[in-house]
Amino acid sequence: MHINDGRVVSNMIVESLKGEPLTIYGDGSVTRSFQYVSDLVNGLVKLMQSNVSTPVNLGNPVEYTVVDLARIVKNMTGSPSEVKFMEKVIDDPKKRKPNITKAERELNWRPQVPLRDGLQKTIEYFKSELYLDTVWEPFADAQAIKQNKYEGKPVL
Repeated sequence: MHINDGRVVSNMIVESLKGEPLTIYGDGSVTRSFQYVSDLVNGLVKLMQSNVSTPVNLGNPVEYTVVDLARIVKNMTGSPSEVKFMEKVIDDPKKRKPNITKAERELNWRPQVPLRDGLQKTIEYFKSELYLDTVWEPFADAQAIKQNKYEGKPVL
């Protein structure tokens, strides 16, 4: 994942780690379904090993509002970031919840990595990426984070 890829998860994690406002477009009530990459890879492997030749949805059916995601990210990073609401994006779907019935039935597959577990791995990844930038100083004790000893307090 690139730090500036424009996706909601990476944006919120990077903003949170930098102590910048977390950007939400609209009122934050739209839902999204998040999936850790290992679940997708496992689903693709099962699909390739099967005789299924029609489309199969390999998403995660568990929904979170974007505001919920912001609260979770702030809590997990211990960030003092505020939430900044911006104008709603035109044509942004209100709900994203994939139907994985076919994947469950035909591939015996469903996602296994809970959101918080995937976020924790992603937060650690972005911490390491941000530390490659010697100009950046986080809101918290940089040395403690580098030594994996920082214990941020939940903000929300």
